[in-house]
Amino acid sequence: MKILIVLSSSGQIPGTDRKTGTWFEELAAPYYTFQDADAQVTLASVSGGPAPIDPASEGDGAQTDATRRFAADPAAKQALANTRKLSVIRADDYDAVFYSGGLGPVFDLTDDKSSIALIEATHRAGKAVAAVCHGVAALRLAKTPEGAPLVRGRSVTGFSNSEERAAHGVGVVPFLIEDELRRLGGHYTSAADWNAHVVVDGQLITGQNPASSEAAAQKVLEALQ
Repeated sequence: MKILIVLSSSGQIPGTDRKTGTWFEELAAPYYTFQDADAQVTLASVSGGPAPIDPASEGDGAQTDATRRFAADPAAKQALANTRKLSVIRADDYDAVFYSGGLGPVFDLTDDKSSIALIEATHRAGKAVAAVCHGVAALRLAKTPEGAPLVRGRSVTGFSNSEERAAHGVGVVPFLIEDELRRLGGHYTSAADWNAHVVVDGQLITGQNPASSEAAAQKVLEALQ
């Protein structure tokens, strides 16, 4: 069982000095959910090499058992420092793909051609495509073989408008995940802010926020059974 976790290479919000990247929990929780199920986990990013972690997600208040485990795990830290470049990734080599969140994906993964091709090929093959929080932005330009938005008519979730406003304010991101999913024809639902919420529609799995990352990963494992 081989699972690819895709991370952002965007370490700074364009036009500002604010650092960003992958939200640590949304990497660490899926990573160990998959590893503990004996999956072979590969980390990839747009640029390859070291993938940035959002400094805000490394603060004391954002730590979980999974993030503490990752921070003390030499093999995990080595994988994060040496992610594979997305352009060399082949969908055929993996049984599922999981997109971690953090603000970074909104700025690079959403329109990265290699990422879009990976999502589309994985979906065509009937394999699980999963994303959590801002990682759902990677689905934005992906299409079905018929040319329709991948999320059209599908039940989906992602970081809600109210969570975005509470966490970052208006104008930090170029679009709101919830609004985009609705615009593209997705059937968007959410739980109360910061509560876990995962939506499964066939092989498409989406999680609302950091609290949803482990549950979303569990749904990937269920899809692989």
